[in-house]
Amino acid sequence: MGFSKEERRKRFVRWIKTLFFLIAMLMSLLLFSAPILLVIADALLPSALLSASLSLNLQALSSHVNNYDFRSSLIDIPLVSIIRAAIILCVYSFCDGPRLSRGPYLGIATICSVLSLAFVSLKAAYVFSDGSSINRRGNGYSRAVEVTLFACSFGLAIGHVIVAYRTSCRERRKLLIYKIDIEAVSQSISLFVS
Repeated sequence: MGFSKEERRKRFVRWIKTLFFLIAMLMSLLLFSAPILLVIADALLPSALLSASLSLNLQALSSHVNNYDFRSSLIDIPLVSIIRAAIILCVYSFCDGPRLSRGPYLGIATICSVLSLAFVSLKAAYVFSDGSSINRRGNGYSRAVEVTLFACSFGLAIGHVIVAYRTSCRERRKLLIYKIDIEAVSQSISLFVS
């Protein structure tokens, strides 16, 4: 049951169009849903890194929480990321075009990111100081896990500010375009009426 040359060509063109459509949809998702994708990454990535490195189960997680020490435990870095992501997602979901362009989303994203950067920087100073190395205490963290968690938290915090700023600028441009269009329409209506 073979296809004719014309049918194969049509099928090939259909596959190319479908592939182009899927790539365009993915690019649209990445461009216009960057805040949501970053929030999901912020909530999941640090937790996944920590749980993969320690093979955390519920009992080991409760043990880490019960034996928490600011200078030696890394369990609080994923918690800071989850809290930061939840706050930013709540503010983003309550904002619409005008409020995204000037105000709460950019401000809250910046405040949350700066506070979490301050916390993680303070923690990094304790963790990476010579006298308080986690590896010497035997808590099970490798130096690579420590560096990766801190770098991930820093990168995601900075990413939130960048994405919030770009979203704010995009919404401001939209409002400017709509304002110009509204003025043009109102002027043209007044010309036709008189």
